[in-house]
Amino acid sequence: MVVLVQRVTGASVEVGGTDVASIGRGILIFLGVHRLDAGQEADWLARKCARLRIFPDEAGLMNRSVTDIQGQALVVSQFTLYGSAAKGNRPSFVDAAKPPKAEALYERFVQALEEEMRRPVATGVFGAAMKVHLTNDGPVTLWIERSRSG
Repeated sequence: MVVLVQRVTGASVEVGGTDVASIGRGILIFLGVHRLDAGQEADWLARKCARLRIFPDEAGLMNRSVTDIQGQALVVSQFTLYGSAAKGNRPSFVDAAKPPKAEALYERFVQALEEEMRRPVATGVFGAAMKVHLTNDGPVTLWIERSRSG
């Protein structure tokens, strides 16, 4: 399982011309699920995202987490994070989990993140064509991957 975390001053998701979710200051998380992933990867990554110290303290150092600052989170499923362009020019997505498994682990990740942050987490619409709008703060963008089981 992999996440691409961006520190944002705001982010929103649009589906079919309608805004379905938005946040203010916090983190935007793009989540990719590998075909071999299980629940422990979702739980570990949720803890990591909630505790990731990427927000500035009084001295301007990145010492605070989204939880510390009472920030918000928006999670967007993105199977293309497991796209491989190693051969040819058309990406292969054979490592991405099939939709039923990916959706279940996506939901588990969101629930675990809500428990860690002790607040609701905004989400995109799983499997939908989405337009994601964001203002990256910093910019701060991190790629975090958890080893797969199996």
